[in-house]
Parts: sequence; structure tokens; C-alpha cells
Amino acid sequence: MRRILFCTIGLIAAPVWAQDAAPASSGGAVDDSAFELGKIVVTGYRSVDAAIESDHVGQEAIYRFDRRTLDDAANLIPGVVASNSGGSRNERLLFVRGFDRFQVPLSIDGIRVYLPADNRLDYGRFLTPDVAEIQVAKGYASVLDGPGAMGGAVNLVTRKPTKALEIEGRAQLNLDSDLDYGGFTGFGLVGTRQDKFYAQASYAINITDHWDLPGGFTPTVNEDGGARDFSKARDWRVNAKIGFTPNDSDEYVLSYTRQEGRKNAPLHLTDTSNVSLRNWKWPRWDVESVYFLSTTALGDRATLKTRAYYNRLTNLLQSFDDRTQTTQVLGRAFDSPYDDNAYGGSAELALRTFGEDDRLALALHYRRDEHNEAQTSRPGLPTSVAEPNQRSVERTWSIAAENRLALTPRLTFSAGGSFDWRELVRADEFGLPPGATGANRLFSYPLRNASAWNAQGRIDWRGEGGTEVHASLSSRARFPTLFERFSSQFGTAVANPDLKPERATNAEIGASGAAGPVTLSGAVFYSWIDDALVSVRTPQNLNRRENIGSADYYGGEISVDVRLGATLNAGVNYSYIHRSFDIGTPPPGGLIRPFELTDVPAHKGFAYVAWKPVAALEIVPSLDYASGRTTVTPASANGLAPVYYKTEAYVTAALRVDFDVTDRITLGVGGRNLFDRDYALTDGFPEPGRSFFLGVRARY
Repeated sequence: MRRILFCTIGLIAAPVWAQDAAPASSGGAVDDSAFELGKIVVTGYRSVDAAIESDHVGQEAIYRFDRRTLDDAANLIPGVVASNSGGSRNERLLFVRGFDRFQVPLSIDGIRVYLPADNRLDYGRFLTPDVAEIQVAKGYASVLDGPGAMGGAVNLVTRKPTKALEIEGRAQLNLDSDLDYGGFTGFGLVGTRQDKFYAQASYAINITDHWDLPGGFTPTVNEDGGARDFSKARDWRVNAKIGFTPNDSDEYVLSYTRQEGRKNAPLHLTDTSNVSLRNWKWPRWDVESVYFLSTTALGDRATLKTRAYYNRLTNLLQSFDDRTQTTQVLGRAFDSPYDDNAYGGSAELALRTFGEDDRLALALHYRRDEHNEAQTSRPGLPTSVAEPNQRSVERTWSIAAENRLALTPRLTFSAGGSFDWRELVRADEFGLPPGATGANRLFSYPLRNASAWNAQGRIDWRGEGGTEVHASLSSRARFPTLFERFSSQFGTAVANPDLKPERATNAEIGASGAAGPVTLSGAVFYSWIDDALVSVRTPQNLNRRENIGSADYYGGEISVDVRLGATLNAGVNYSYIHRSFDIGTPPPGGLIRPFELTDVPAHKGFAYVAWKPVAALEIVPSLDYASGRTTVTPASANGLAPVYYKTEAYVTAALRVDFDVTDRITLGVGGRNLFDRDYALTDGFPEPGRSFFLGVRARY
């Protein structure tokens, strides 16, 4: 098995009180179009004036700053960092206060997208034009949301119609630095809201023909400059939902989503070794899901929420002989298809207890994941034969309780706990079992189950005018993936079926409020990570993961938004994140290679100004800033050790100008990285240079 990947959908369910404490949304007004049943529990302050909040970013801000994919859009939020995995996978990443994609679950409408084999999510495959907002729970993620939220949670909330007839369409031409065609972004939505029901369908597409490297780029052995080789990608998503609202308290929704994608993978600029230079592409990366969400009032003091879902992923990774991507006859070539499915559900009961503002919520989650693959090596040869199907099945349960107690009209205390357990039912592999000789065969990895507890508490004080102060402490665990337990990593690693869950204890103190035209929010945080996974070199010169590491993450965030009148407003946010890692003591006979945490800058910031010189015209310049981040050179065929170093800091500038032709039609033009800054987020993989866009938006 060259690689293993699952796709699972699970539920994140917000308690009945979760939205009561946060009355407003981003984009300058309460966003009624956000799908409330699809939200998770987030606890940051919300202002009616801020374009970007401490815990979410709305559709108007996503559109204003031309952020077409999840990684790019979430990067606007303080404490959230976008990066690039580099390597042959070349996936877009997100880090939340230093926690990576293994430790921060992703969901769509509260339905979790989870890859239990390796959880190597590519956030660049998730489009944003059809979402109402992106929510990010940082550090303190409610136990009611289900298992795995060790460092937080990310949720894409789709839209819901608010009018009897709602229509929106967008078309945007994306141009490279020479104003040549670089791609296309489109979006369409039609919906209706009636007295007892609503219905909506939307479609989003993002085509990348290519993007240009900066003009000052120096050609290398693998890249000659100009249009970045192998930067082509295409993604689209359709979402349809119908909801029944028999009264003011009950809602029943059936939703369907299909997402299709394909992408290539740019090569490392200078690496030519066969160890890390692989010619991979994904001609198919498709997800299809159907889910039911409901909320029912049980009298005046209780609410029941139920969820049920089914998901299927079909996926194909192809490895070629060389960069021409025309032949597959060498030993490195293969076709690796997936056929995966997941189903499950949850129920949550929320009760008013001692008073009108006291809440007790109980939740139960269940999910079953199945992965199937049958790789074909050297498929270009007439003698090639597919491996027998390898099947893996896991079941996961979680039970949780959370109570919110109003100590005074302004002071509340919340406490919660949960117990998660995972059952590994089946884990097939094709190859040689450990210690065996002879021909490859189908065998099973050792089946081991695991469990973990979680606990958290939070105290909130709300003063006059929306001022808020809070403090929280949360201890959450996450289960290791199948990849971490069993992957042979192309024959360089041995399994450890007894890996324990990693655990993080997250502490935070924060405050927010408004004074006249100024909205201010900030927080300081500290996270302790225990039983962290470390790759240990065995006496047999193979890698084996062990729970021997520990880490400390700490830092702070601040956001300031200023409304300088009816025609001018501005905003700035800044994040500081420090991470240190203690490798620990290896078991007898084991060795540990030098290791450093990568991909997260210590300093990150974003600033913008929005000016409307006349009613029909808006001009929005903005700046992105990040300090250097640690990265590492690839392992090479000659055995040289990887080298850790820091990338250069960067500042990039963007501009958007929108003109309202009518009250329903808007023309927009703009550009990103206007000064053509040459920078990289990871070794050997530069980011796009200057680009432009021209679009039209129509709403009814």
C-alpha cells in the first residue's frame, strides 16, 4: 500500500445557547443567510462593524479580499496561518495557533470531513464563494462538537435563502502578471424562503490554468520561470438543500453536496533525487455527501438536535516515470484509486435547568469509516496486475455533556466533559508481514482499540455595551491515524499499533469590546502538548513513531477595527505564536534525528482600508505580513541529512475596486501581490507572483 486515505463525515453540533451569546456576524451586519443548523460552537466576540472577527470571517470579507479557497480565506483570521506542504503532495495547509490539520478537525455545515488514514487534507480543494462564513474555534473547542478537536476546529457554513426569491451570480476572469488568461472563478445561487419551507441550490467553480512566478525569479534545474509548471487545477462544488420549518422553533433540513477536483503538483525547484522528486497528479478527487439535520423543541425547556449522514469519496493518484507524465513503466509508477465511504449520526439534547439562562446539553456521536484501495504498480506495462483490494474499517463513538450556569446576569460558567473511543475493526495491507519472507500477500495489521477523556471549563463576563472578558481551560485528545500507526513509508518504517492519543491542554484569557468608532479584541494563550508523536530510528535503521514528545505553544492576538465615518473604515490584526518541542528520550537502542517544528511564523498580520468616495464606488487596499518560518530541505538519495532554516519574511499588497453599475450589478477589478514579491512558505516551492482579476456580480 503506497498511501492510505479515508474520507469521513461526522457531526459537529452546537448547543441551543451557542448562537444566543453572539448576536452579530461579519461583513458589517447580521448575516441571516448563514445556515444556523450548520454552525459549531465558537466563543469569540462579534461586532456589527468588523469585516474579520477573532473567530470567523464572513462572505463579504472573503469576496472583498478575493480569497477563493479555504486556506487563503481562513488566513485572514488572527491566530490562523496558511502554509504549503511542499513535496510531491503539494497540499495547502492551515495551522490554528500552531496546531496542524491532524489536530484541528474540518467540517462543512457542522458535518466533519475527516481522513482517518492520514488526515492529509488539502485545504486548497475547498472553495469559498458558496459559503456564508468560515468559523474557527481556537484552543477551546466544545466537547459537544465530537472527538478530535485537540487544538480547535474549522467549519464552513453554507448559505440559506432569506427572501421569497434570491438569485446571485458571479463571474471572474483571473489574469497572470502579463494580463494573460490564468483561470476563472464562477458562482451561482438560486433560492426561495417561504412561510413553512425553504430551498436553495448553488454552484461554485475555480479553474487555475496556471499562475506566474515573480518576475525576479531565477530559473533552476526544475523550473524555467514564467508560468509555474504543473500549477493547473480545477475544482467545483454543488450544494442543494431543502428545509421544512413548521414553526418558529423547529427545522428539518436535507442537504446534498458533490465536489469534484483535479490537480497537478509543482516540482521542488532544485531537488533532483528520486527519493523526493515524484511526478504525481490527481486526475480525480471527488466527494459526495447527503445529510439530514434537525432541531425540535420539546416543550418550553428542551431542544433535541439529530444528525444523519452518508459520504463517499472516489479518488485517484497517479505516479509517472518523469515530468512529461506520459508513461508509467518504471518502478516508481503506479495508479492508486480510492473507493471510500462513511456514515453515522448524532443526537444532542439541550435542557434549561435552574434558570432561564442555565443550560445542560448531552450529546452522543457515532461514525463508521471504510477505506478500499487496490494499487496497480507500473500500469504502463502489459503485465501489470492490480493488488487485491485492501479494506480498513474503524468505528468511533463519543459521549459528551456540557453545562452552562448563569452565576449572575453578567457572569456565566461553563463546564464540559466527554469520553471518546475508537474500534479498529479491520486493517488490511498487501505486502510482507513484519518478519516474514517470500512473496507479498494480503495480511492484517494488529487490531487495537483506543479511548480518551476530555474536560474543559470557561468563565465569561459581559459588561455594558458588549464588553466581554473570558478565561478558559481545556484538555482535549486526538487519536493517531492509521498512517501514523501502520504506514511502512515506502519501506522505511515499522508499525506501532499501540500508539496512544496525543493530548493538548489549552489555556486562554481574552477580552473584547467597543468604544465609539473603535472595536478591539485580544487574547493570550498557552498550550501544553503531551504524548506527542516522535519518529524514532530503530536499531534496524527504520523509523517508528513513539509517544515520547512534549511541546509548549504560546502567544497572543489582537484585532482593531475603526469606523472613521460613513465612507471610511479600517482594520488590522496581529498574531504572535511561539512553539517549542521537546523530543524526549528514545527507547533503548533507538535514535532520534534532529527535528524542528516547521511552517508557522512567529509574527503574522493583516491590514486593510475600505473607502467609499462616492456611494457607488469602493476602494480597498490591503497588506499581508508574515515573518520567516522554519522549513526543511528534502531528504536526498545520497543520505545527506535534511537542513532546517528560516524562510524570508514578506509583505504583499493587494487592491480591490468595486463599482455598482446598478443596485444589483457590481463590477470589480483588482490584484494580488501587486509588487511581485518573491517569497516561499516552504523550501523549494515559491508562492504566486503578481496577478489580477476582473469580475462581475449580480444579485436579486
